Amino acid sequence: MNRDNKNGVFYEIYVNSFYDSDGDGHGDLNGITAQLDYLNTGDPVSKKDLQVDGIWLMPISPSPSYHKYDVIDYYSVDPDYGTLEDFHKLVSEAHERNMTVIIDLVINHTSIEHPWFKEASTSFNNRYRDYYVWADEDTDLNEKGPWGQQLWHKNPNGEGYYYGVFWYGMPDLNFENQEVREKVKEIGRFWLNQGADGFRLDAALHIFDEGTRKNIEWWNEFREAMREINPEVYLVGEVWDQPEVVAPYYQSLDSLFNFSLADVIVRSIKNNYDQGVVRTALSTEELYHPHNPSKIDAVFLTNHDQNRGMSEFASNLNKAKTAAAILLTLPGNPFIYYGEEIGMTGQKPDEFIREPFRWYEGEGEGQTTWRIPEYNTGHNGVSVEAQDEQKDSLLNHYREFVRLRQKHVELQKGDLTEIQVNNPHLIAYRRSYENNSLDMYHNISEQPMALSVEKKGRKFFLVIIELRLVKKQSYSPHIPLF
Repeated sequence: MNRDNKNGVFYEIYVNSFYDSDGDGHGDLNGITAQLDYLNTGDPVSKKDLQVDGIWLMPISPSPSYHKYDVIDYYSVDPDYGTLEDFHKLVSEAHERNMTVIIDLVINHTSIEHPWFKEASTSFNNRYRDYYVWADEDTDLNEKGPWGQQLWHKNPNGEGYYYGVFWYGMPDLNFENQEVREKVKEIGRFWLNQGADGFRLDAALHIFDEGTRKNIEWWNEFREAMREINPEVYLVGEVWDQPEVVAPYYQSLDSLFNFSLADVIVRSIKNNYDQGVVRTALSTEELYHPHNPSKIDAVFLTNHDQNRGMSEFASNLNKAKTAAAILLTLPGNPFIYYGEEIGMTGQKPDEFIREPFRWYEGEGEGQTTWRIPEYNTGHNGVSVEAQDEQKDSLLNHYREFVRLRQKHVELQKGDLTEIQVNNPHLIAYRRSYENNSLDMYHNISEQPMALSVEKKGRKFFLVIIELRLVKKQSYSPHIPLF
């Protein structure tokens, strides 16, 4: 089979929390390999997997922090996660299932413990000094960043102050230095040669903080270097800003996460009132398309930096199902955050939204224990074990809607048109491809809702309606009206 690196449903994995293959409490790469059948068996008629098309691995390189977004060695795997050989095995088995594997590439900054910074911080004359950004006599050391954070940090190993937009433990690399640019391209080439199909590009907005133009020039340079290794490399950027800021990055990258749309979806479902889901999807499409007609929107609900969706929905199962139905029927590549499909909860700080994945209601083989969970505990049905055979579970709802998407090319490639229903509790849209269309209706209220739909000519539509039957606690995920 020919693998399509750039299209499909992706599953985001925090490796540390997913599956522990060796009993040390930490999730690892071999654990993901052992559970690939949960994600995709490779059998298109199977009903026991999520059938996702690809996985995104959060950072896997050695790091002093639990989250690993401050790298100390770009050319190896963190020992808690395994080895390069384990990565090769995971990629090989994923590819056998026709799955794409992208990894987090964190190159806006390194760890303060990276050998480059250790060298750079010792002397003004060190060859690595210019790998980082240092204050000069005109620098305002009290300058604050976009969310009020300190930007300049005192050198722990000598004189001077260095720039770190996220945290003092993450000094920013100096991309004005061509040697740094070449080193970063070398890192990208290395991981493509290890079998990765592409990258989720962390903090793509912050490579040059003084403007968009330089960032885009850099990402163009990086993209061309990666295409020399793999012409089909998939590059997904994190540009967490307003759509007007995001749009130009499509000149360089295949996909960008649509934070604005995610926010509107979650708020709409949370408040039982459409905040403009289709309007936002269409307006971002209008902004993005001129920069790249081949662009692929990266749509999602929440990720590793945000409160979990089920917490936003106050553990309301119907709301979580509706969110999934909307996510998996909109244009673009849907990204599912691990645990979203079983209704895991969690709110800031970040450790609480990255808790161990719940395979079982209690202990069991492979369950990670790297931290004691604050949210996802007890026999509450939030586990694969509890939901696997339960026909109307959230897990099986996700399985069903991923398959629905894969069955209908309209949902994969179709255009989006809003259906006017004049009802703020209904989100309605049409997905059209060539001569076929699917009409989608989502009831985001807390009550059942009657709806009349006119059949036009000889054309048939599949209509999906989420119905709330509050007293009976039952749920009808989709009803073909014709």
